Amino acid sequence: MSPHVLVLGGTTEARELAAELAARPGVRVTTSLAGRVARPGALDGDVRIGGFGGGEGLAGWLREHRVDAVVDATHPFAEAITKNAAWAAAATGVPVLVLRRPGWQPRPGDRWHPVGSLGAAAAVLPGLGRRVFLTTGRTGLAAFAGLTALHFVVRSVEPPAPPMPPDVHVVLARGPFDVPGETALLRAHRIDVLVTKDSGGEATAAKLTAARALGLPVVVVRRPPLPEGLSAVPDVAAVLERLELPAW
Repeated sequence: MSPHVLVLGGTTEARELAAELAARPGVRVTTSLAGRVARPGALDGDVRIGGFGGGEGLAGWLREHRVDAVVDATHPFAEAITKNAAWAAAATGVPVLVLRRPGWQPRPGDRWHPVGSLGAAAAVLPGLGRRVFLTTGRTGLAAFAGLTALHFVVRSVEPPAPPMPPDVHVVLARGPFDVPGETALLRAHRIDVLVTKDSGGEATAAKLTAARALGLPVVVVRRPPLPEGLSAVPDVAAVLERLELPAW
C-alpha cells in the first residue's frame, strides 16, 4: 500500500514539501489547511480544509485515512494544532515530525526587546514609542486593544477583526517584502517601534533590516516551545531524509 503522509500546512515550507512528496512515485500526500485564508494557493496532492476537532479528532482522522506519518509544517505560532499533533501521535503511534524554519537572530545594531507573549509585548510598548508597526497577523490584536494612546499600523494578509486598538491603520499585503519597501513604509507612517513574532524566514525579514538601519526598537515575541515528545527539523530536505528512515 502507498505510504500516506499528512502535512499540516499553511506555510511556504508546507507547499514545497507537498510538491516534493507528490512527485515521488507511490507516495500519497494530503495537506490540511485551517481555512483562515479565503483563497489559498494551489497545492500538489490532496487538500483538506478545516479543523479536526482537537487531538482526538485528529487521531481519528489518522486512523480512518491510514496515515503513515504526519509533518507539522504550520506557522511556528500555531500552538494549538502542534499540541493536537503531539496528542494524536501519542494516541495512535503515528510518527509526527515538526518542520520549523530557523528563528531570526539579532545582529549588531539591533535594538531587540524579546518577550514571551503578545500581552507582554503590549505591556512594554508605551515605554518604547507612540507609533507602532504591528506585524503579528490579524489575530491576537485584542492584546493591544487597551493601548488607546498609541497609533498602530497593522499589516495582515486579510482584514483583521475586532477587538483591536481604537487608533488603527490597516495595510493589507502579502510577503515577500524588500528592504526599500519596508524602509519607505516605516518612514511614511513615522513609525518609532516595530512589533513582530519570531516567524523566521526571508519573506518578512526585511522589516528587521529596515528597523536596524533606522535605529528603531523591535519587540520580538518568542516562539512557544514544542510539546514534549516532538522534534523539529529546519527545512524540507531534512524532512525528506527523516521520512526515508526504515522506522517511518
